[in-house]
Amino acid sequence: MKYSCATKSLLATAVFGLLMPTLVIAQDVVNSPYVASGATGSVHIYPTPAYSQQVEAQRGPVAPGVLSYNCGPIMTGNNFYAIFWIPPTLQNGNSTSLTAKYQSVAKQFLADYPFHGISNNSTQYYAQPVATPCAGTKTYWKGPGGLSASYVDKNPYPSSGCSDSVTPGNCITDSQLRAEIQAVMTLKGWTGGFNKIFIVFTSTGEGSCSDGTSSSCAYTQYCAYHGNFGSTTSNPVIYANMPYANPTHCYASSRGQHDPSGDIPSDANVSVASHEITEATTDPLVSTGPYGWYDNANGEEIGDLCAWTFGTADWDSGLANQMWNGHFYDLQLEYDNHTSTCVKLGP
Repeated sequence: MKYSCATKSLLATAVFGLLMPTLVIAQDVVNSPYVASGATGSVHIYPTPAYSQQVEAQRGPVAPGVLSYNCGPIMTGNNFYAIFWIPPTLQNGNSTSLTAKYQSVAKQFLADYPFHGISNNSTQYYAQPVATPCAGTKTYWKGPGGLSASYVDKNPYPSSGCSDSVTPGNCITDSQLRAEIQAVMTLKGWTGGFNKIFIVFTSTGEGSCSDGTSSSCAYTQYCAYHGNFGSTTSNPVIYANMPYANPTHCYASSRGQHDPSGDIPSDANVSVASHEITEATTDPLVSTGPYGWYDNANGEEIGDLCAWTFGTADWDSGLANQMWNGHFYDLQLEYDNHTSTCVKLGP
């Protein structure tokens, strides 16, 4: 079922007035293979390379200029708050692990992200005032931000709330992840907003699923996802779930992916993070709407259209497709709506 922008706005008002921020206004994307429903809303996943190939085969060729604006906001900045959730042990008692290099590469990437290739590509996407859907002055993405803060949380993982087949006994749901974000925000005095993304990196051996039914889980369906909770008008909490980038499930050497840092999990992690950040930038309110930019036919966002596509590696002796502030990255490309191609540089 399709709704007009005006209808979406009315539905959103009614739903939030009844304190039911769930799927009523998500009809446009509810059947998308990229949307996973949870107990507290829905999230937009980055499918694993294997699952992505299945989706691509069913979808067929991408139509030109396929991303449509759906009347909702885009982000106003990319101020990153990194949470490394690394307690001493997993729920089953095994030790956790997240190397210093993994954390260092992630933080360097977040510091470098604004005003470079992938970020610059987002400058073609805009928002219009939500109060007058799809009307009014267009505000284009500009891209300020960087790494605002990072925090290592050693508090225990909650009791396993789901069943990730790759990490049996060690699994957190989206509800549990949101609780962690809120707890750290309270501890650190952080607040939400359309210019902030809260990114949670978890340990090796720790899985996740969108909800307790375990219908969409890390390593089988997805490598990461983004979502939102709280206010949708002033200070939303926009976030990304970043399970450990297990190379067995979330690295695509067969599709031309490289590791310029010399550590495959670290490079896999930042490519996945780039995907989630760019999608949150152009469609931040995926859990609730109103929505930003996506393909109305298939529910794909800017990164899904180029999933696990890397192009030529022009830097670092053929190991990287990006060089930002003297640092090398090999990142998934993003969709340019003007040229209808997957690009590594802005328009």
